[in-house]
Amino acid sequence: MKGIILFVGSLLLVVIAEGQGLLKKLDEAVKNLEADSQMKGAILGFYVVAQKTGETFYDKNAHIGFAVASSQKVITSAASLELLGIDYRYKTELAYEGRIDNGVLNGNVYLIGYGDPTLGSWRYSNTKEQVVLNEWTRSFDKNGIKKVNGNIIGYDKNWESQTIPGGWIWDDIGNYYGAGVSALNWRENQYDLKLKSGKTGDKVSIVTTVPKLYDVSLVTELAAGKPGSGDNAFIYLPPYANIGFVRGTIPPSETSFTISGSFPNPSFQLTSTLADALKAKGIDIKMAVTSGYESLLDKTPLPKNITTLVTHYSPTLDSINYWFLKRSINLYGEDLVKTLGFEKKRAGSTDSGISVIKNFWKSNGIDPSSINMIDGSGLSPQNRITSEALVKVMQYARTRPWFSSFNNALPDFNGIKMKSGTIGGAKSFTGYVGGYTFAIVVNNYSGSAAAIVRKLYKVLDVLK
Repeated sequence: MKGIILFVGSLLLVVIAEGQGLLKKLDEAVKNLEADSQMKGAILGFYVVAQKTGETFYDKNAHIGFAVASSQKVITSAASLELLGIDYRYKTELAYEGRIDNGVLNGNVYLIGYGDPTLGSWRYSNTKEQVVLNEWTRSFDKNGIKKVNGNIIGYDKNWESQTIPGGWIWDDIGNYYGAGVSALNWRENQYDLKLKSGKTGDKVSIVTTVPKLYDVSLVTELAAGKPGSGDNAFIYLPPYANIGFVRGTIPPSETSFTISGSFPNPSFQLTSTLADALKAKGIDIKMAVTSGYESLLDKTPLPKNITTLVTHYSPTLDSINYWFLKRSINLYGEDLVKTLGFEKKRAGSTDSGISVIKNFWKSNGIDPSSINMIDGSGLSPQNRITSEALVKVMQYARTRPWFSSFNNALPDFNGIKMKSGTIGGAKSFTGYVGGYTFAIVVNNYSGSAAAIVRKLYKVLDVLK
């Protein structure tokens, strides 16, 4: 027995010594990073805990709020998986009011949205544009509808009219990564803009948009940049607007240079697309076109007596969450926030959803002051999250039945499963490595993002 005790004691001393050695190496790596010229005006937040015990292993400004950009997505992701469940599905209903007499529908058609962010998305086999449109047009055929004496109305009033969270910057709004969310979304609310350029300094022309934009005109103020200058083009088109501007530069001598923008009115874009699809099938539609602010002025409630033609269901939440984290889709994050607000408070708004998220994490031991969220995706530069809060979220996820799905959705960077975040002057990572859970973030660094990333990798390599 004495020999066993001596052996266990010796082993414990070895473990402690190894831990102290690792801590020393990590501290040296952090000091080297802070001494780097890129960090002259910057601040670092770094928090590491042992996965099994949750004990703090390293703490550097862990209680200071930072702009963590897309690393913030893990906060929205984990709360959604827990509160909605991995099998949660969105629905979209195609319905009508009135009667069908001899193939004629005397009444309006309603497309009723509940926020499905995957409707028309190319990421899933059952959500692709033509698949969804065929599902809807077939429902008309099955019910013998050949003509509609009425309008097709996109009912997006289950959610608030404000599609963009407060705090998003002008340079992001109008571009695909700054797409707002509606109760009715389509193609992840984005389109491709094809551009043609000539010599350096010449004006760039618009070739086309894919798909067609309804009731929207774009004015190009683009110029051709220098060879190798890359994509420096931005679309300025706010929600519900009918005219937008494209500014900046693209490389010279391009015949079909593509940038991607966001629909200013997703509901109108989808409803118009459906109307065209029905007309292509030979269905005669008397459609009154409304768009922009006109649709907001219509306060008509959804009729009580409607008949559902077909209900479309989204993929399950675990599949949606996979793309949310793996490809860092901002639209999915904003959609999940409003979904939480709608499902838990019957208010499909950003404010209600953020309240649900903060209260959830408060009940799980995270101080609300360490999660100052403006949105669900991290796109707003006004967000402030502590590295400690990120680590607590990641530790919580490890205890849940859905962890394998969550962990599988995390990208792999530098051989580490972790979520990254990038925004002007900010870079962050949070994830799992070598028996530790960590969050590391730098704000206000100088120089290139690629260079600071390599230096952050060197710090994290110590934990491998």
